[in-house]
Amino acid sequence: MSTHLQPVNALSVAAANRRGIFWMLFAVFLFVSMDGIAKTLSQSYDVAQIVWARYTFHVLIMVALLNLRLPALLHTRRLPLQLFRSLMLLVTTSLFFLGISHIPLAEAAAVMLAVPLIVTALSMPLLGEPVGIRRWTGVFLGFAGALIIIRPGSDIFDPATLYVLAAACTNGLYHINTRQLSQSESPMTTLTYSALVGMIVMFFVVPFFWTTPDFWGWVGLISIGAIGGASHFCIIKAYQAAAAAVVAPFNYSNILWATFYGFLLFGDLPDGFTVLGAAILIASGLYVFYREQKKQAASQ
Repeated sequence: MSTHLQPVNALSVAAANRRGIFWMLFAVFLFVSMDGIAKTLSQSYDVAQIVWARYTFHVLIMVALLNLRLPALLHTRRLPLQLFRSLMLLVTTSLFFLGISHIPLAEAAAVMLAVPLIVTALSMPLLGEPVGIRRWTGVFLGFAGALIIIRPGSDIFDPATLYVLAAACTNGLYHINTRQLSQSESPMTTLTYSALVGMIVMFFVVPFFWTTPDFWGWVGLISIGAIGGASHFCIIKAYQAAAAAVVAPFNYSNILWATFYGFLLFGDLPDGFTVLGAAILIASGLYVFYREQKKQAASQ
């Protein structure tokens, strides 16, 4: 029997689900908005400076909002794992921003659809979770979709796509670490370390790549930090309001926003192969997610 408190009636469940879906959709919109700003800024500033802004202004806004709570949030019982997870997020951000500085947003977003499949593939060796043949089939089909998007060896293959593929892999490790930490750490402590470690590391890197921003440059750089922090807050609200089975599939709306921003800001539209590969990745990801939820339900 589940130990979670049950809503008093079906109407309250439906209302909670709607709130969760809203928060998830808004989080995805914010994430892709941040990516669009980052790609625009990459035309004038080095990626290292953009990554520095992503974490530095995130931390400054958190300090302003949390004030004296910040020292308490730094208390952790799993410091090495918190640091490793934070480094994985920093590497993911750096690789992804580097990738989108060269390739269209929609193509990069399509490759990142492989993240849930990477998490599934890593769950067995890193978490000891069994992965059945059906989920492995979904994983392999998903990676076939990723290859359709990347098309290695073809005339239109862009090596920058490999940055995004590497970002998907490190993001998979980041999600695995998040799952490990969720058993003992508060979400706000984990969020605080994510931003703080990124800021400290980039503080030592950014002087070698610094370009003094103009007014609109500062607006863009500050916006990236603010939007990044707001995105993670919305993710937390989404999972507080509704179950993962309800809200997680709406992560796939990122491909729609990436296509919209790519066309609006840069005149880019995904080609047929990218659309086909993205469709295979989404279908594979949803199938794997369905099998995981079914397995969890059977074990309760």
